[in-house]
Amino acid sequence: MGILRRNNVRIIGQESGRTMVLAHGFGCDQNLWRLVAPGLARHFRLVLFDYVGSGRSDLAAWQEERYATLDGYAQDVVDVCAELDLRDAVFVGHSVSAMVGVLAAAAVPDRIGSMVMVCPSPSYIDEEDYRGGFTTADIHELLDSLEANYLGWSAAMAPVIMGNPDRPELGAELAHSFCATDPDIARVFARTTFLSDSRQDLKTVAVPTLVLECEQDVIAPREVGAYVHAAVAGSRLITLAATGHCPQLSAPEATTRAITTFVEELE
Repeated sequence: MGILRRNNVRIIGQESGRTMVLAHGFGCDQNLWRLVAPGLARHFRLVLFDYVGSGRSDLAAWQEERYATLDGYAQDVVDVCAELDLRDAVFVGHSVSAMVGVLAAAAVPDRIGSMVMVCPSPSYIDEEDYRGGFTTADIHELLDSLEANYLGWSAAMAPVIMGNPDRPELGAELAHSFCATDPDIARVFARTTFLSDSRQDLKTVAVPTLVLECEQDVIAPREVGAYVHAAVAGSRLITLAATGHCPQLSAPEATTRAITTFVEELE
């Protein structure tokens, strides 16, 4: 099976525009970009895809050994970029995909020319000189709960991750996305995500980078955005007037505007 079918690749937008690759986070798929895609597609050529194991990707291609590290997801990005022969693309990564993009850009620097990190986190676990938002015990409790009852975990955690309790439909949508993922695959992706530490990898970023954070985010608090901004030389940090971990759903207009302005200023 070809790469484009394997990763359910779709291309929309301006054929003559700069190419922008949109990469989803844990428990999601490309559908979570649907509210920002129309606005971005007016200016750019968008490449949307699902990581193997997510959305409408080829589940038969999933291998636990490959996707037990972020390198496996980065290889998906590298494969898609190579298949489409992308050059100087803008990589937009949500949540853990921001770190996946860091790895992919280091592997194929000619194919990724700039990056947008949406609510990134290089490490979720607090240390003496770093606040990731969770203690080690918190993360293991989260993972144990996920493994014991994935559907129950999804229903309980999705509204917390999404924030915006006055808009329960957003949390319900994220819960639906989580529940649509095979529990065994989700278990591996969750461990890969929440136990990863990509702080040293941030030093390798050598392309123009925008860091987008929300005013309140239980998964990636403001201290994390500040850390990423400080670690990526020359990066720009924008704090959206939004809450939760998914501004592409909760604040799509502001998210679209920030991304578009950043890329247009690179020209």
